[in-house]
Amino acid sequence: MEQVSHRLAALSESSTIAMNQKSKDLQAKGIDVINLTVGEPDFFTPDHIKEAAKKAVDMNFSFYSPVAGYPELLDAISKKLKRENNLDYAPNQIIVSNGAKHSIANALLALINKGDEVIVPAPYWVSYAELVKLAEGTNIIIDTTVEQDFKISPAQLEKAITPKTKALMICSPSNPTGSVYTKPELKALVDVLMKHPGIFIISDEIYEHINFIGGHQSIAQFPEIKDRVILVNGVSKAYAMTGYRIGYMAAAAWITKACNKLQGQMTTNASTIAQRAAITALNSGPEITEKFRIAFEKRKDMVYDAITKIKGIKCNKPDGAFYVFPDVSSFYGKSAQGMTIKNSDDMSFYLLDKAYIATVPGSGFGNDKCVRISFATSDEKLEIALNRLKEALDALK
Repeated sequence: MEQVSHRLAALSESSTIAMNQKSKDLQAKGIDVINLTVGEPDFFTPDHIKEAAKKAVDMNFSFYSPVAGYPELLDAISKKLKRENNLDYAPNQIIVSNGAKHSIANALLALINKGDEVIVPAPYWVSYAELVKLAEGTNIIIDTTVEQDFKISPAQLEKAITPKTKALMICSPSNPTGSVYTKPELKALVDVLMKHPGIFIISDEIYEHINFIGGHQSIAQFPEIKDRVILVNGVSKAYAMTGYRIGYMAAAAWITKACNKLQGQMTTNASTIAQRAAITALNSGPEITEKFRIAFEKRKDMVYDAITKIKGIKCNKPDGAFYVFPDVSSFYGKSAQGMTIKNSDDMSFYLLDKAYIATVPGSGFGNDKCVRISFATSDEKLEIALNRLKEALDALK
């Protein structure tokens, strides 16, 4: 008898992974699908970081490291946070995990009890709500719109807080919207949180270096709430190292101690070879991340300009990350080639089946009016994809 646990049965499949796989299945059949689902840079890991990984193999870094990570890596993260963010975190306030997703899971499992409420602004990254479920917490979703740049207001935050609220999830720059909170916007949220001292803030800053408005702002910069912030970051996006699976958390020492206990029972340390490569990455100069950022900004301008010229689309201008999240709901109820579009799932399947463009439906991100389009692919592919997108949408009547 096949019977998974209630815990697992309650989880939804990752829509980003599912659509990426459908795209690959069609490509394997020889169909020229342009995959705009992928949440990873299309660049190769810089050579000097790859050399560090190779050297680690030759130097036999093949044994367990401490659960939290090598001391040299914790020191490199501590120095990075001071150098780039002016944040003071001692090495014992940092724990390295198998990607930023793992860090978020650790934080939720360490803090959330059954029935605790976690405020999740929508649109949200697909795994947030599912990981809250896994921790047996209750998702309290705050809906936002393209008109408000998909950012919550202090009034919305205040309204969502109840005596059961245990945590707030925040992602800036945002996946899927590219929205970036400014320092004044973060301070306005902090002013609300100061009235509720029992609420923790899990701040996903993995897209920190892909920022188009002059610099990253962390909510951990405000000393009045720093001890309640769990800052999550990693090397995946900034250094094109998604497969290395190195993420980290910086938080109050009692929180990282708790996560160390949890991780020690579940996975122990992250890959030792990847850790050695991450030390080299984090000790690198800013020229690497800046090179990638400039390339993504150029693509962002191209994609945003083309999409906003398509009649019927509403789209905010992304200030970071490598996604656009256009509102395509004006096409719902329209048909073409025997298909009627009723929701974002229909739209993504229509674009895949008829235009050979793979996107991710907004339903997985908590906003069924939109689809997510990644511009982490070549300029040439993006140009072709944007032409196909316009033709497919113009065909809907």
